[in-house]
Amino acid sequence: MRRRQFICLAVAALAAPAAKASETTMTVHKDPFCGCCEAWASAYEAAGYRVTIHDEADMDAVKTRLHVPASLQGCHTAIIDGYYLEGHVPLEAVGRLLRERPALAGLAVAGMPRGSLGMGQDPSASYEVMAVSRDGSAPYLFLAVKPR
Repeated sequence: MRRRQFICLAVAALAAPAAKASETTMTVHKDPFCGCCEAWASAYEAAGYRVTIHDEADMDAVKTRLHVPASLQGCHTAIIDGYYLEGHVPLEAVGRLLRERPALAGLAVAGMPRGSLGMGQDPSASYEVMAVSRDGSAPYLFLAVKPR
């Protein structure tokens, strides 16, 4: 791991709310050759989450099983406390999710936005974290990440 990447992950971990992270287990499903997925999972480990990684030959099957909307699919898919996290969901969104415990299937960051957690540092990064309801209704904005 490069020094800059390590520093960025450490800062992200310190900035995130530690809502019982050390007691929370996350399972990450990812393509075996994806480096950004590893960086994303490492940030969660640095924040105190217990992370188990499963390399998957067929990520589409994982996303289909969890009913992740095609329009919101990202790189990897994680499961935490009964919710899914699709793509590069930031630590602050998961902290809020676990504190508030809304009736959701999960959170999603579509695609692989530049500057999102695991995708390098970009102070001008701007992307949306979408909430996906269990009832199949339209996803809605959960958190907007704005430039710093």
